[in-house]
Amino acid sequence: MSIFMIRPGLLSSLQDLGRYGYQKHGVIVSGVMDPLAHRLANILVGNEENAATMEITMMGPVIEFQRDTLFSLCGGDLTPTIEGVKVPMWRPVWVKQGTQLKFGNSATGCRAYLAVAGGFDVPDVMGSKSTYLRGGIGGYRGRALQAGDELPVGAVSELSNRLFKRLSQIHTDQPFQTVTWAVSSELLPFYTDRPTIRVIRGNEYRWFTEKSREQFFQQAFSVSPQSDRMGYRIKGPQLELMEPRELISEAVAFGTVQVPPEGQPIVLLADRQTTGGYPKIAQIISVDLPLMAQVKPGDHVHFYEVSHQEAEELYLSREREIRQLKWGISIQA
Repeated sequence: MSIFMIRPGLLSSLQDLGRYGYQKHGVIVSGVMDPLAHRLANILVGNEENAATMEITMMGPVIEFQRDTLFSLCGGDLTPTIEGVKVPMWRPVWVKQGTQLKFGNSATGCRAYLAVAGGFDVPDVMGSKSTYLRGGIGGYRGRALQAGDELPVGAVSELSNRLFKRLSQIHTDQPFQTVTWAVSSELLPFYTDRPTIRVIRGNEYRWFTEKSREQFFQQAFSVSPQSDRMGYRIKGPQLELMEPRELISEAVAFGTVQVPPEGQPIVLLADRQTTGGYPKIAQIISVDLPLMAQVKPGDHVHFYEVSHQEAEELYLSREREIRQLKWGISIQA
């Protein structure tokens, strides 16, 4: 079974949760920008959470399903349609062979994730199917998807088979079949063009002047057009150190907020470098990485400080909700 790319959209690539274990060798982690949307999309079709999905940015593709297919769409709402009918997000959807899925403009967020039962079956490179575009490795031939690509799909799980059979037996006048339930509102992220992003203090937080520390939390920062999967440059008040300091390059993480000499922060994202030598004023907590990943140039972000304990409790609460979703799907199927 395969998925045929009729039009590729602005930027579509195959991603999973990333290429871990090789940062010490200078290999980029890469992976999805919105891990929550990716995980939920896979869960909804009975895949393992790390199965490869299609990450679709801003302007979506036109694709054709070459076999009857179970799929789901999570993340930003890029107005997906089939035969002019809006496709529901955050739930499994069944379509017949030959069905075309199209996307319009972004309604909320800027990245959607398409999961198909079985996952996209491309070779692992250093343990991951993720595309690292600058390095030309992983994904489908190490590049963004193009018109004419035929993407192979892997073997489906028993849960996927149950969901597939159940939905294929529903008969309505819609060009697709879906369920009456969806991901709970408690688990759904609220994508907005002015999100409040929760952070913990970075290692060099106290190197900054008191005024800069206050401004970081009190004023909004706008997302610069000079932003991509490697990082977002954000513009706002100029952040200054109390005195010039030298910093040895050290490991950085997804969501690290570092401040170069000109004083305008950079938020490091999926295709970040493995080390960084700029002072780190903050670290975005894991549960808010999806909100940051879905902002686009011109959007504004506010930062809000939380404690390490709060960050851990929020993470554990979200993981409990994900486990409950998986249990519920296994019962519904």
